[in-house]
Amino acid sequence: MDVWNEARADANLAPGLERDMSNCTIARTLEIVGEKWTILILREIWYGSSRFSDFERILGCPRNLLAARLRMLVEEGILATEMYKEPGSRSRPMYVITPKGMDLVPAVMGLMQWGDQYCSAPDGPPVLMRHHACGARVDVQLRCEEGHAVPVEELDRLPGPGFRTKPVE
Repeated sequence: MDVWNEARADANLAPGLERDMSNCTIARTLEIVGEKWTILILREIWYGSSRFSDFERILGCPRNLLAARLRMLVEEGILATEMYKEPGSRSRPMYVITPKGMDLVPAVMGLMQWGDQYCSAPDGPPVLMRHHACGARVDVQLRCEEGHAVPVEELDRLPGPGFRTKPVE
């Protein structure tokens, strides 16, 4: 019996009950950031772009789609807008990443790390991540709150406080 089923048994959950996925945080997160253009906008923000025209030029995303994605990221509190004005032009918004958006950096880096491993061109990845202070390579790792590196094989899935069940029909 695996850990998940042991935890269900320990919680006295009847075998005829299944997980109610309406409370899945992965699904909820994907509703916000699980679309190609959204992730690429976050990449460009992280790389230093901040203006609609920059995103449009770099990404080649259709204007209406780009505007909708930026609006959604602002509404979700992942990006914020600040106004800027170039001489002789009207004021326009520029986009800045918020602390909530910064918390997505490890997820975006994880996608990049996976892509570097499995999708890079033969000459290697296009961007290298280094620690500014020492120059060492930076990668995304799983660590427990005690600081131990945790291999995927050592992860246990346990019902959390938001675990919900539904009857199987």
